[in-house]
Amino acid sequence: MSAQSEVVHIGGYTAQSGGRGSGIVAARRDPATGELTPLGTVAVTPSPSFLARHPTQPVLYAVNELKDGEVSAWRVGSDGALDPIGSRPTGGAQPCHLAVLPDGGHLVVANYGGGSVAVFPLDAQGVPGERSDLVVHEGHGPDPERQEQAHTHMVSPGSGRGPLLAVDLGTDSVYRYDLDAATGRLVPRAPRVRTAPGTGPRHLARHPDGRRCYLVGELDGSVTAYELSDDGALHQRARVEASERPGHVQPSEVAVGPDGRFLYVANRGVGTIAVFALAGEAPELVAEVDTDGEWPRHFALIGEHLYVADERADMVRVFRRDADTGVPEPVGEPVPVPSPTCVLP
Repeated sequence: MSAQSEVVHIGGYTAQSGGRGSGIVAARRDPATGELTPLGTVAVTPSPSFLARHPTQPVLYAVNELKDGEVSAWRVGSDGALDPIGSRPTGGAQPCHLAVLPDGGHLVVANYGGGSVAVFPLDAQGVPGERSDLVVHEGHGPDPERQEQAHTHMVSPGSGRGPLLAVDLGTDSVYRYDLDAATGRLVPRAPRVRTAPGTGPRHLARHPDGRRCYLVGELDGSVTAYELSDDGALHQRARVEASERPGHVQPSEVAVGPDGRFLYVANRGVGTIAVFALAGEAPELVAEVDTDGEWPRHFALIGEHLYVADERADMVRVFRRDADTGVPEPVGEPVPVPSPTCVLP
């Protein structure tokens, strides 16, 4: 493993969003033990709440989750050092998620406050150019406080010819788009997928088989299983509760383990990681593990380890996953990081 591949980057909230961080933090990871050693802040930038990497270039991207949203890019050096190569306005408020298309040609951004999806062409070195499209969602949901308008929360590019999925918490919808690579514009695929009213869909995880995906509802504490057809349509197969704990559950991140056997869901409010077996049509809860915090905002699966960013507890917690049961167990002491919201392998 190269030195660079052993460095993880951690995004978080800074003072501009009421957080305590100063920018993007780098940490060295020991692949054997899972231990993280913080290397300090490597990019001072406002509220880099979600991070992504270019598939072939040593480039890292972050949203700057501000009223006037921006996306920023850095070249990644040895020991995780970041050298800025550009930033662009996202055309909407509070960008909270971003992703690079598999071919590395475009970057897509979810503007939560703006309820929109922005597209940026990337040059051969991964530098973002002028925004090529901005699609604004319309509508609202039944929750007057959280769903008064569209709130795009995630963008999930498909592999191959599959469409881009845009998850919108405000309109209880998953929108499907094809990207015209020549123009950098999004072409909607009708119809959009509507969840149950008041679900508040936040993030989805694709199964490695390419046929299944799992959507967490932030507002109703749910996990919904879908089958993906060849045309990118989502067909609901099952719905289960994200947590069995008493209290107000707000699922955040969701991911499928690399072998496709287990689904992991972070539950804010009750401070747990729920583990579901995926052998049947409906996810089956096999364990719910305490994170020792209350607000697990995000996690990353890296090798046999799980790294949980607890935004309010100012820490990243390290777990080792049991290969047979899929259940994570805590390792060592929590790693202090102020207001962490994203861990990027």
